[in-house]
Amino acid sequence: MHTRLLSGISINQSKALFLIFGCIIVASAWLCAALDSLYPLAIPAFALLVYITIVDFKSVYFLLLACIPISIEFELTDSFATDLPTEPLTVGLMLVFGLYVAKNYKALKVSPILRHPITLLLLAHFAWIFMTMLNSESIYFSIKHFLAKWWYIVTFYFLTILMLREKRDYVRFFRCVAIPLSMAVIITILRHAAYDFSFEHINRVMSPMFRNHVNYGCAIAVFLPYLIMGRSWQRQGNLWWWILTAIILIFLAAIQLSFTRAAYVAILGAVGYYFIIKWRLTKMVVGIACITMIAGMTYLVNGNKYLDFAPKFERAVTHTKFDNLLEATAKGEDISTMERVYRWVAGVRMIAEKPYMGFGGNNFYNFYKSYTVTSFRTYVSENEDHSTVHCYYLLIAVEQGIVGLILFLLLVFYVLIKGEQVYHKVTDDYKGIALATLLSFVIILILNLINDLVETDKIGSFFFICMAIIANLDRKVEKY
Repeated sequence: MHTRLLSGISINQSKALFLIFGCIIVASAWLCAALDSLYPLAIPAFALLVYITIVDFKSVYFLLLACIPISIEFELTDSFATDLPTEPLTVGLMLVFGLYVAKNYKALKVSPILRHPITLLLLAHFAWIFMTMLNSESIYFSIKHFLAKWWYIVTFYFLTILMLREKRDYVRFFRCVAIPLSMAVIITILRHAAYDFSFEHINRVMSPMFRNHVNYGCAIAVFLPYLIMGRSWQRQGNLWWWILTAIILIFLAAIQLSFTRAAYVAILGAVGYYFIIKWRLTKMVVGIACITMIAGMTYLVNGNKYLDFAPKFERAVTHTKFDNLLEATAKGEDISTMERVYRWVAGVRMIAEKPYMGFGGNNFYNFYKSYTVTSFRTYVSENEDHSTVHCYYLLIAVEQGIVGLILFLLLVFYVLIKGEQVYHKVTDDYKGIALATLLSFVIILILNLINDLVETDKIGSFFFICMAIIANLDRKVEKY
């Protein structure tokens, strides 16, 4: 299927476009000299991108994937930041995709996609975000959250369904992410080596590609199953098999050197989940997870038992050595862990205040401090970074209410159950893709137990891409 907005461009039209592009380059060069700045060079680059988008926007989609590992966070104002170049590309592709669907609605057979259970659950989740936005305590922040969620879902879910159909598409997807991510990891390791791989300096060596060591370690962990899948496509012992083996070992070393505890746990969890998939135990595990979650919350809330876990303020401090950090974590004296507990307590109290529709998207930071408990306070509770609750499931319950959390859990649990079924039904050509996607998705879910990474481009994009791949593979075997 072609992915062009315009077709049938004549030779004369091509010559005219080439002439216009030449004029743009000359004008940009003149502006560079006149203004003594290189910024005007962005004009022909943008013009070329627009032309490629019109001719074949599939190439721009894969360009977006290649940019995800190396995107940078750019603060436009004190309260507004964007990811460059991924967010502009995401928004642009959303608009282009909308025009393309409108033009080719019948040929695309949109109805089967919209009827798929994953799509229906995702749209229900999105619709509830819209409802909570209308009921928001601060609608300005919720509108921004709603719009960001909109273009993430359209581009990384719906457009991915169109882009990734055959095995050659998945090969291209793998290469577009693996190459820049590998380069970013190697550069970071070389920088880190200059500081003797110390935990104290970990955050400075990954700028500007990664916000912090957590973002770095988690991004590597999420893509690791795809690397293993990519190696399985190669004949054992050939050059590319050895190259990918080396890259996998580098990624494992990078995860270790990222000092990201969540990434360690997520990788181990994915190894365990591999056997769950093989033995078809997902439904049982999902049931146990639900019972455990309800029982745990009931225990902590009943009689205010959560107060027993309050840290000693003077002992909850920052650690500059990783072995000290692990020891402090076990004793409940690590400032990062205990600051999370401080916010989790506030989050639970916020849910009790607004249990049904929550406070509205992107509003945890604006309201949580009045719900905190002083006995859980730490040295960093001023929260100068404006970070949130550090548990995505709790964040959803705070901002979208219990209904929002239930819809989200139904979505992710269904993806896990359907993904396991798909893995056992697809042909051998797609088994590796299904398995890697499921394990990557599980890693994301585990990471979000103590983080809120679905809102970041490096993790959030893969969250929706994984769902799109499972839906696409399911359509292959079930003929949706």
